[in-house]
Amino acid sequence: MSAASLISPPLTLAEIPQPQILSLGVLASGSGSNLEAIAQSIRGGALKARIQVLIYNQPGAGVKDRAERLGIPAVLLNHRDYASRADLDRAIVETLKQAGADWVIMAGWMRIVTPVLLDAFPRRVLNIHPSLLPSFRGVGAVEQALSAGVKVTGCTVHYAVPDVDSGPILAQAAVPILPGDTPESLHARVQVQEHQIFPLGIALAAQRERDI
Repeated sequence: MSAASLISPPLTLAEIPQPQILSLGVLASGSGSNLEAIAQSIRGGALKARIQVLIYNQPGAGVKDRAERLGIPAVLLNHRDYASRADLDRAIVETLKQAGADWVIMAGWMRIVTPVLLDAFPRRVLNIHPSLLPSFRGVGAVEQALSAGVKVTGCTVHYAVPDVDSGPILAQAAVPILPGDTPESLHARVQVQEHQIFPLGIALAAQRERDI
């Protein structure tokens, strides 16, 4: 295996039927690189979707600036303003529905979601995680992989479920760990692959929804 990843399933977006335009609501906590990757895939015509709204929970998060540059409406729902995770999720559901979002895309959303959100969008809440699940669930997945001494890690697009990072897998990309890798260097290469497989995973989830 080279430094490039192997993607499973070995598909491109062009190979996945996309008869309908998806309405997406994106949740993000950080810089928003996955938001931008999805937006670029949409603008290039590869992913048939619209991003209706970005919800972010950190007042200084860089994702807000990306959303403004991309022309995506952004709403701050600071988790510190809510008494419980369920209360936050109720506000998220209300914001998503007001924006007309039918799918929830957790693009670096650093909060555990509750059944309040999951039940409002059954089989339509997707997450990306920087490991080859089921290995290295939870926070610090890149650091976990380096500490374990494995030779390959990667990233996974999966359905969100109440048990963290345990939902059915939609797509994965494998990334070799190179000699001398640091958490920063490995995370950067994993993130490149996240940008490739997240739009693919979204399209696959929509295809599965149509086939049910």
